[in-house]
Amino acid sequence: MYRLLLATIIAFAFASCGNENDNMTVNGTIEGLRKGTVYFQKVADSTLVTIDSVVINGNPTFNFSTNVESPEVFSLYLDKNDGNNLNDRLDFFGEPGAITITTSRDYFAPEAKVEGSKSHEDWMSYKKIISKFSEKNLELIKETLEAQKEGKLALADSLQKVSNSNLKRSYLYTLNFIFNHSDSYTAPYITLTDAYNTNVKYLDSINNSLSDEVAESKYGKMLQEYIEELKSRDLATDSLQ
Repeated sequence: MYRLLLATIIAFAFASCGNENDNMTVNGTIEGLRKGTVYFQKVADSTLVTIDSVVINGNPTFNFSTNVESPEVFSLYLDKNDGNNLNDRLDFFGEPGAITITTSRDYFAPEAKVEGSKSHEDWMSYKKIISKFSEKNLELIKETLEAQKEGKLALADSLQKVSNSNLKRSYLYTLNFIFNHSDSYTAPYITLTDAYNTNVKYLDSINNSLSDEVAESKYGKMLQEYIEELKSRDLATDSLQ
């Protein structure tokens, strides 16, 4: 009888840890992890805050829950107590529902598989292509520096032109992705992170192309505020001229 009562109390305590208003759960497994701490985080008012954490001691699983008004980016930070922070932060697009994350201790971010979030799928689709442009540009920068070092100025100049073209193609891909995914919650986020220096006229076009649901989301509202801020700056500059 005592054991049954104790088990009931413990079960109730764990059930009480979550908030009844939470509409997103994050369940995960970290293969190869025996000891460490997983921190569940997000950016709030330009500050990275920890929502919850769990200490891993033998069982490499974790579970978090929170309330999400609209899809947004969350982070999982793994502290392995090994003094090496490489690949220990995983960013993912969270949204209402059940999200499952499977990954490994040594390749926490690179090997992560996130299921249950359409927004995350869209984001990964974008990042997969944009990373190829970034990798190509790094290669071109390296080749340009080597050419300059060897005194091959004509080659260095040619490589620089190729690099500039690659950057332009990357920029155009970003804009095309945003316009082609105006119904995705990633569109305003990618605009704010990768296309924030776009002419305000194009930012307005992006903003006007968003679906009503996306425009009313967290990042949709942030984009609207950012555009209004840019316009205010332009008006202030014009008044001084």
